[in-house]
Amino acid sequence: MSQLKEKLQADLKTAMKEKDTFKRDVIRFVMSAIKQIEVDERKELSDADIEAILVKQIKQRNDAIAQFKEGGREDLVEKNEKELEILRSYLPEPMSEEEVRATLEEIVKETGANGMKDMGKVMAAAKAKIGSRAEGRVINQIAKELLGA
Repeated sequence: MSQLKEKLQADLKTAMKEKDTFKRDVIRFVMSAIKQIEVDERKELSDADIEAILVKQIKQRNDAIAQFKEGGREDLVEKNEKELEILRSYLPEPMSEEEVRATLEEIVKETGANGMKDMGKVMAAAKAKIGSRAEGRVINQIAKELLGA
């Protein structure tokens, strides 16, 4: 079993013992998403797979927050921001924009990329090297700058 999944299960037990229903519900939601994929694909998920699920959950919460702000639903904005805080606590420390830029510059040199035609190569290498430590949107934006788009 992956370390991240074990941590989620331990935190779920702790939240249940402390009667922290909010945290319990957020963790259960993540665990059910993990279980769904494990059942569908008939495989044990790695930490990287679980991080991808967490990133997807975070993206969904960010989208929901934007929509709730538009609709003037501050109560739901606050709830989703609390959920975001819990979800982010399970991801590795995010990279700064400077770190992402330095990593991408290194990848561009390694792959010999020159121009937008090599964007796929750069993004594939970046996904492997950076993983969930930076948002795809940020990686894409910096990669485009470096490749001269």
